[in-house]
Amino acid sequence: MRQLLFVFTISAIALIAQRPAPKNLKVLKPEEVNAAMGMARTGLGVQCAECHVPTDFSSDEKPMKLTARMMFEMTQKINAGFPDGKAHVTCYTCHRGQKEPLTAAPAAQ
Repeated sequence: MRQLLFVFTISAIALIAQRPAPKNLKVLKPEEVNAAMGMARTGLGVQCAECHVPTDFSSDEKPMKLTARMMFEMTQKINAGFPDGKAHVTCYTCHRGQKEPLTAAPAAQ
């Protein structure tokens, strides 16, 4: 059992090490990509293929990717205005887990 766990761990490390570095970054830094993609998936309730071409994540073919890039830029600029260095605005701030953010308050019940 211990040997199996060791082999599994070594295999997982090897696979992670082989993952190619992100390409075609224009707004995010390589070390920010994983956290930002997680934030986008959670904030918009979408999966990777919503913005990315599944066989080529560096492609700018999908318009949603270009929109996402603008949104990341926008949140970076807003958050840079706070003196504490914390992220006060995220995808979830507006989207609340939906692909399209509400542009008006919901009707009163």
